[in-house]
Amino acid sequence: MSADRPTLPPVRLHSEAELARDALSAPLMARAAKLARWAERGVPVGVGGEILAEPLAAATEHLGLAGDEDGPAYAEAWQLAVDTGLVEIAETEESEDGADLPDDAAAGIATPGEELGLLTSGSPQDVLDIWLGGMETVLADAAAPDLADLADQLTEGGELDLDALDWNPEEEAELLDGILGNLYLLTALNERPDQEVPLPALAASMIVPDDMDEPTDDVLEEVSEAMMRLDDQFRVLEPIGLVAYQPVDEALIEELDEDGETALPQKSGGTSAEPLTDEDVSRYGLVRLTPLGVYAVRARMLDAGVHAPAVGDLTDAGAGVLLDALPDYPEALAQAESELWLAARTPLDAARDLLTAARGDDERAPRRRLAAQQTLSLVSPDAEAALREVLDDRQLGGLARVWLAERALSGIPEPSQEMIFWLTVDTLAAQLDSADEDAATELRDLVQGLTEQHSGFFDTAWRVDHPATADVLEAMGRLHPDKKAAKEARKAAFKARSRQSG
Repeated sequence: MSADRPTLPPVRLHSEAELARDALSAPLMARAAKLARWAERGVPVGVGGEILAEPLAAATEHLGLAGDEDGPAYAEAWQLAVDTGLVEIAETEESEDGADLPDDAAAGIATPGEELGLLTSGSPQDVLDIWLGGMETVLADAAAPDLADLADQLTEGGELDLDALDWNPEEEAELLDGILGNLYLLTALNERPDQEVPLPALAASMIVPDDMDEPTDDVLEEVSEAMMRLDDQFRVLEPIGLVAYQPVDEALIEELDEDGETALPQKSGGTSAEPLTDEDVSRYGLVRLTPLGVYAVRARMLDAGVHAPAVGDLTDAGAGVLLDALPDYPEALAQAESELWLAARTPLDAARDLLTAARGDDERAPRRRLAAQQTLSLVSPDAEAALREVLDDRQLGGLARVWLAERALSGIPEPSQEMIFWLTVDTLAAQLDSADEDAATELRDLVQGLTEQHSGFFDTAWRVDHPATADVLEAMGRLHPDKKAAKEARKAAFKARSRQSG
């Protein structure tokens, strides 16, 4: 695979305007903005910008959370406002003098920051930039150890024993990045982007080795621990709008705490995991990336140098770039990308560009031609002249005739047998690299149908002057269900290879 090939499947992004609206309505961001506006008269804060007890009570009252037992915990919304610049802090004179301040004394005064105005008067990208900054803060919080765990590891002198905590911040951040990357990949590959992923399956995707047929008890225990850690992390990430999350059932957690067992379904008499039933799956947690989450994870990947394409990226690209990329796209997204590319051009110009880019004898040329044929199927009859211009072209004449025939246009010359067989080999060659099981079944049926419709197919096919003739015939020998036909295909492949080498 060449280095410039996509390393991830493309995703379909919502518009910046839609994403900005999602960002503004994310509960944590909405609370942070509301608190920033409330700070117009100035709010006393501590050394780190944290809101003090008395103004915190007023803040929870302002948010309508005074009666909520978790109301004081919404100081995290204030911290988000500080971290994103929605509020700015001016030090008090006492703080500037370096004097020691009492714990409950104000070290500064917070007022609305410049970024707050951008939430209402800025562009959608301005809003998203602010949200992305806040999202990074929340990600760091999610990767941090639990406060209860921190309290357990305090020494007698009140210092934190990091060795006893057994927490590596880089490893935690990498693990969370990996989990979000897996969610992103599943979203890109799924025909339903809103499909939820069971938490045990997501945890297992990071821990169970690909070559392990049956996970050991130790591995299952590790998956269970990771699952519970993810439960904590996704609860932190949901309020910023990154994920939609249905947490692990609290009753299930209590049961597990009492029994001291893993959080995975058990077989009677053992600890091996069984498949989750439809009725029970939700008890173990369900998660998916939101459209805003897909945008955010992709942005982080791009910053890290990962090639993470999105539908619409190729609108301004040349036809060659489009045809090289489309074979790696899922069918629905390939069509969406093609439609956007075609909409930016006239049918005649688009058809000519596609046909020119489809030529070639290199290894990927058959895939480009198949992508060209699929893209041309979306082009209006206004492109007729471009297709007629290549009727005598050995590489393009066959697909041009198909395009004209599909539109019931007149004056289509009969193709020669040589052109028919060349197009057949080219079409088969374009599908050889597909790892999709449905595509493999379709190819097998096509191979069988060809030999049934054309007696003596292999006697002619090995003579076809196409770079992939031998490879195609060898593949037909592997795929054909009839042993006699498979043997004929292998013989024909040997002849083709001998001819090519001679």
